[in-house]
Amino acid sequence: MRDAYHEELDALSDQLVEMTRLVRSAMARAVTALLDADLRLSEEVISADDQVNKIDAQIEQTVFDLMARQQPVAGDLRTLITTLRMSGDLERMGDLAVHIAKTARRRHPEPAVPPELQATVLEMGQIAERMIAKAGSVIASQDVEMGLELDADDDQMDRLHRRLFDKLLSPKWTHGVEPAVDITLAGRYFERFADHAVHVAENVVYLVTGQRPEEINEVS
Repeated sequence: MRDAYHEELDALSDQLVEMTRLVRSAMARAVTALLDADLRLSEEVISADDQVNKIDAQIEQTVFDLMARQQPVAGDLRTLITTLRMSGDLERMGDLAVHIAKTARRRHPEPAVPPELQATVLEMGQIAERMIAKAGSVIASQDVEMGLELDADDDQMDRLHRRLFDKLLSPKWTHGVEPAVDITLAGRYFERFADHAVHVAENVVYLVTGQRPEEINEVS
């Protein structure tokens, strides 16, 4: 009975890793759609989000079932609680990729990003992909050190986010209000995506150590 129980716990981790894979794919395609005004890719990202939502719902159901049947305590209870939190973060990351894809669809056939901002947006997309890939590795390996690295990646995303605003507020901005609104929202989506990736890693750190990253940093 206990072996089957721990197999179910392991399966939850596998499902979380699969969510990171799906979310990474969604973000990669959403960024391409945004930069290339690719309507087909936009629609693919939007429709594929159902897969992420389905796994999120399955995880939630499994966690509630295990709580009811096994009445877990200590480490197992911590595993279930952090799994719920991570699943919620990953589901929202999928939604953010969808928001980016919808921005591309809304502006089609025109590109949503002016040429002078394409390099910055591309870099933000690359950081987002790197962060979700790293989050997946952290979940699979429970590597605390790697989990703590995501804060530095998030700092890079924040710097690029500020760079976008600097361009939008510059007197040299000539593209009007609607593109400015779209880019402001897209920048926010990238920034929130990175925040959720950090939250996922923080929950793994807590799962393994019983401490929050800030508590570990205080000790070190």
